[in-house]
Amino acid sequence: MKWKSLPIVAFDTETTGLEPFGGDRIIEFAAVVLTLGPDGRVAERTDHSFLINPERQIPRKVTEITGISEADVADAPPFADVAEQIHSLFGDTLTVAHNYPFDMGFLSSEFERTGRHWPEPLAEIDTVDLSMKVFKDARSHKLSDLSDRLDVRLERAHRATDDAAACGYAFAEVMRRHAEGVGDDLQSLLDWCGAIGKPPEGGPIGPDVHGRVVFREGPHTGDPVSHHPIHLAWMDKAKVYRQGTWQWRYPESVRRWASRYLEVRGAGRARQNPKSFGVGDWAIDSCLARPTQSLLRHDRPRA
Repeated sequence: MKWKSLPIVAFDTETTGLEPFGGDRIIEFAAVVLTLGPDGRVAERTDHSFLINPERQIPRKVTEITGISEADVADAPPFADVAEQIHSLFGDTLTVAHNYPFDMGFLSSEFERTGRHWPEPLAEIDTVDLSMKVFKDARSHKLSDLSDRLDVRLERAHRATDDAAACGYAFAEVMRRHAEGVGDDLQSLLDWCGAIGKPPEGGPIGPDVHGRVVFREGPHTGDPVSHHPIHLAWMDKAKVYRQGTWQWRYPESVRRWASRYLEVRGAGRARQNPKSFGVGDWAIDSCLARPTQSLLRHDRPRA
């Protein structure tokens, strides 16, 4: 599949806090849909922006950072009322976010409250990872600093539309300036970005009728792959003895997807305390300083 003609959906959330599965909610969502021209630059842009009533108090610190107050969202719809609109933006698209796990975590939590699941787009690309790949010696990988390095405008940091747009334009500039040899092949793009896409068609892993990525064979048939990461890791390494030699049980495309899934969604990135490995030591603000970049991956900073 070719990727340069796909819609690029750069998205961002503003939230009441940092814990998507601990009660915090989305107060603003934006998706900026970009189309690339023949030169790799952004040729078209369409914005989708929603203020959302979180149905809970907005902390004063959040208002100070985002400028969004409880009065601003008092008459805004709850997430459930706009869930279908937001969900539909992700279908068959190349998606981009800065600290993708953070925004994905909040959207997944909100979708689950409405009986929906994460829409599993064609590509999930994190511009934090691209910043670390391209600017290895940078002391900061904040969206504002990445934007400055790429001459991308970011006027109102910590507002969803502005952050999403800067993220999308930054992705386009990284690919245009630094991704020589990637070409127009989607799998080549995923490999270069260290990103995850849909599992190979017709294989032992694929979507069920609800759109969840599930096992299609074996002891966990019908279960979401996220429920059994150890089995997924086994699939990446499993071999069988055939015709007098040990051979891979699953094709390379399946093993590559399983390995990438575990890498992208299966761990966190950094510790607050480098001397401790306790559960409470994992931090959300992780990739701003170089010493934390190579550690675990789930909880990383916002813009």
